[in-house]
This record gives sequence, C-alpha cells and structure tokens, in this order.
Amino acid sequence: QVQLVESGGGLVQAGGSLRLSCTTTIRAFSGHALAWFRQAPRKERELVAGISRSGRFSYLLDSVKGRFTVSRDNAERTWYLHMSNLKPEDTATYYCAASGSNLEAVYNIPWDSWGRGTQVSVSS
Repeated sequence: QVQLVESGGGLVQAGGSLRLSCTTTIRAFSGHALAWFRQAPRKERELVAGISRSGRFSYLLDSVKGRFTVSRDNAERTWYLHMSNLKPEDTATYYCAASGSNLEAVYNIPWDSWGRGTQVSVSS
C-alpha cells in the first residue's frame, strides 16, 4: 500500500518560513508528478504547487509565486514545499499528492495518492 507522509507543518508568525516534506513508499517515484494542495476551513481544496514527473515543468498558485518553491529529491523519494514570507491567508491543511499519469504535466492530471495532511497556521 502506497503511503505518503507529510511533515514540517506548524505555527509561525507572518513573515516567517516553513518547509514541508512529503516522503513516500512509491517505487517508481521518478515517474510520478508531485504536488502540494491546501484546504482552508470553508474553502475548496486548491493546488498550491506541483512538479512534473521529469521535473521539467512546475506550477505555483499565483498567490504564492515569489514566496513558495517546490522541489523533489528522487533518491530520497521526497518532495518539498519551501514557504517563505508566510501570510495569515496561507493558513490551511496542506496535503501532498502523487500522480502516476504518463502526461508530462502538473495541471489537469489525476492525483492517485494522498497524504493525510499537515496543518500550517500563520498568525498576524
């Protein structure tokens, strides 16, 4: 059974930084697209950042551009969401996800596996 385990969430003041990590047991890790989603209370889940299976393409939500970056370490089967200059509106539960789609893409692909989520809270 594939597992995705997030870590790195927490409480931080506005302007602070956090790094989220997601480690997986997926065997063909290098062939998977990877992503971070978030869901705030009473809001829909949204794609925050993603990186394609080859790493050639990446995606960032407009509101986090310039503040967040996504990276992957195939050897460690881990990917990261580096978050800086955090704002209260970034407060949400963050989920990592993986897709075995053959498409070299991040958007509009099915996400097969999900982590359980890690809470990020940003105080003003």
